[in-house]
Amino acid sequence: MGSARTLAPQQKCRILTYDVSTGVSTPVYTSSSVLFEAPNWAADGDLILNGDGLLWRLPVAEGSAPVEIPLDGVPGLNNDHVLGVGDAIFVSADDGHIYEASLRGGPGRRVTHEDRMHFLHGVSPDGTELAYVGIEGQRWDSGNLWTIGAAGGASTRLTSEGGPDDGPEYTPDGSWIYFNTERFGVGAQIARIRPDGTELEQLTFDERVNWFPHFAPDGNRAVYLSYPPGTSGHPADRPVELRLVEGDDWRSARTVVSLPGGQGTINVNSWSPDSRRFAYVEYPFDPAA
Repeated sequence: MGSARTLAPQQKCRILTYDVSTGVSTPVYTSSSVLFEAPNWAADGDLILNGDGLLWRLPVAEGSAPVEIPLDGVPGLNNDHVLGVGDAIFVSADDGHIYEASLRGGPGRRVTHEDRMHFLHGVSPDGTELAYVGIEGQRWDSGNLWTIGAAGGASTRLTSEGGPDDGPEYTPDGSWIYFNTERFGVGAQIARIRPDGTELEQLTFDERVNWFPHFAPDGNRAVYLSYPPGTSGHPADRPVELRLVEGDDWRSARTVVSLPGGQGTINVNSWSPDSRRFAYVEYPFDPAA
């Protein structure tokens, strides 16, 4: 549908969960037709994903299959969607704007109206504020962090020249926004900033290219996506790692999963409500292909 990503010939999409206590990944669903991306883990235990420009619900149980969540008045979706309070979900659409919708389906409400592209990544714990990446004039190197009230209105700029920045996400207590940025040198590194735009701080310093930090709901650990050195942007179909951070000790992050993926693997927060597991997506090719 529209500009939605699709699987290549002989490629599959596998949705899995990783258990932090056992170190075991468990397959949930495999698709050879639809390229599913970016799982959220809803309070009711289901995964929420996008695929073919649509929103889908997938129970975390063997034998389950994705079921479309029908949305009205919302353009085709990309893989930036974040759960709000209750059954609310905020989604980024291919028209460059953010919409609010319900996990039950139905009509959506457009949140943003400013003349820039908006890519949502964070919703404040109380559901009243959104953090997004703003792209000016379709210049992808112009990506900076902005916030906007969930009801809409004017945006507030948090970062300026020096990026690009991406993946802003609030901590569970709302005191920080964690994100990835290239403003510290070549390749993305993890950083954080206060929601008022102060106290910018770099957190990772290795030679790899690090994206999309996500805290567990209890705030005691985080996971992020790590690309090989020299990677530009966050492309698909690369050998990537998922790295686990205990507490807030980003210098001691350890690799817990190595997989074929990248774009779509863990773009949004996918921690389970009990903070014990997270979901991710890999995109393997048939070895005989």
